[in-house]
Amino acid sequence: MSKYHIIPKTIKQQVKTALNYYPQLKKIPIEFKFKKNIKKSTMQARPTFDSFFKLKKNRKFLILISEKFKISDKEFSTRDIPDDIFIGWIGHELGHIMDYQGRSKLNLIWFGIKYLFSDNHIVEAERAADSFAVKHKMEDYILKTKDFILNNAAISEVYKNRIKRYYLSPEEIMVLVEDRNKLAENLEKIQ
Repeated sequence: MSKYHIIPKTIKQQVKTALNYYPQLKKIPIEFKFKKNIKKSTMQARPTFDSFFKLKKNRKFLILISEKFKISDKEFSTRDIPDDIFIGWIGHELGHIMDYQGRSKLNLIWFGIKYLFSDNHIVEAERAADSFAVKHKMEDYILKTKDFILNNAAISEVYKNRIKRYYLSPEEIMVLVEDRNKLAENLEKIQ
């Protein structure tokens, strides 16, 4: 395990699995931390506050994980989510960190402001995170996570509609996988 990552013992194996898909994050400081409650979300990735004032190469990140989440007014422990679903959620959050990496200080601040106030920007940001996860070959986990949410009778339609609105659909994910595979084939032919 990288000395750059702080991970609670209870989720260490799942996080390690997700991180293995992102070798670029091996030396990027990331703390995974449980939080009592995160509004409208199960997990949330962001730069640490002091990172806003540092150079890109010195940024640190935090992935907050809600201790509990609700399905139809019944609370569940996030630690009890099946491993593949949890890995998919972490993979998505790591996609956000990949997105944040290339942004300047001002761009990152502007990104945060737009995320708070623009529904269209939320769609753009969440779809970008999903795209990063697929680019890093995490589609099986991402698809299992979407299936868990969209085909679970106990999950409210309000939450399902939020997922449908803001995130890539399973069909869009498969198109990205197909495009990625075609690109890889073409690159092989060139070499």
